[in-house]
Amino acid sequence: MITAYLYKNRRLTIKEITVKDDIPEDTLWLDLYKPEDDERDWLNQFSVEEVPDEEDINDIEASARFYQNADGLHINSLFPQRVGQYIKGVNISFNLRSTFLLTIREEDVGLVRLLRNYLRLGRLEISSPQELFLEFFTIKVDYLSDLIEDVYTVLEDVGVQVFENDELDDVFKLITLQEDSNGKIRLSLLDTQRSLRYLQRYCRGQMSDEHLKDIREMLSDIESLMPHSQFIFDKLNFLLDAAMGFTGLQQNKIIKIFSVAAVVFLPPTLIASSYGMNFGKMPELAWEYGYPMAIGMMLASAVGTYLFFKRKQWL
Repeated sequence: MITAYLYKNRRLTIKEITVKDDIPEDTLWLDLYKPEDDERDWLNQFSVEEVPDEEDINDIEASARFYQNADGLHINSLFPQRVGQYIKGVNISFNLRSTFLLTIREEDVGLVRLLRNYLRLGRLEISSPQELFLEFFTIKVDYLSDLIEDVYTVLEDVGVQVFENDELDDVFKLITLQEDSNGKIRLSLLDTQRSLRYLQRYCRGQMSDEHLKDIREMLSDIESLMPHSQFIFDKLNFLLDAAMGFTGLQQNKIIKIFSVAAVVFLPPTLIASSYGMNFGKMPELAWEYGYPMAIGMMLASAVGTYLFFKRKQWL
């Protein structure tokens, strides 16, 4: 699907394009969502070099993610996407041209919809593709900050569950989920940092002083978010160790109960086994009160052993 966004005087016009159309004038943003082969061929008509495909967009090599050619600046950036409780990374290909910003993506990204909504409501002052391009990264950094705050909130609840719940299966699942989410957030932060530093280092001539200032502010925000991400990893390790420790304590309590029960019933078992032997000459076998005496001895030995453990505070 090809969508052209015409933005002027804070008014957004959205136009769906087919392969039979030309790129409209005053197009600020051209978005290709899950482009088909014929749509890629259509875009190649307006490009000097071949349009990157999905494999190129997901390539992790720096030479494939950040480069410039006759079509302008190319940056493939990893954007966070929340799917239920999970966070996944989605690569978006940016091609910053002199007249418009081209984006190519294979998945729907919430931040794209958010930016489109901001444009529709006139909340942004954007007059050039460069400003739109930087606004993508500004919203991305803000969203990553929100995700880190969400992880903090979840970890507070996990910490309470670790110390209050006896069943820790759900706690281990939550810890694993948050560790994965924090890893995706950190990866997206690092990717954004690489992209902005590339812009700062190699694209100074294409950026105004105001744009460079925005880039420095975003890099500063990322630097401030990195320690929070590391703290979350440390917190997750602590909660995991605490949960494992409590699990071990619970298991030890169960084993302790079985051990005490075995020791408490050991003397009665010894008495019962002694009188269960089949020797012909056992004087107690002829006693009238032999059976009650044996029962009493077994009860007395069990109670005595229990009281001994209780006095030693082993129970």
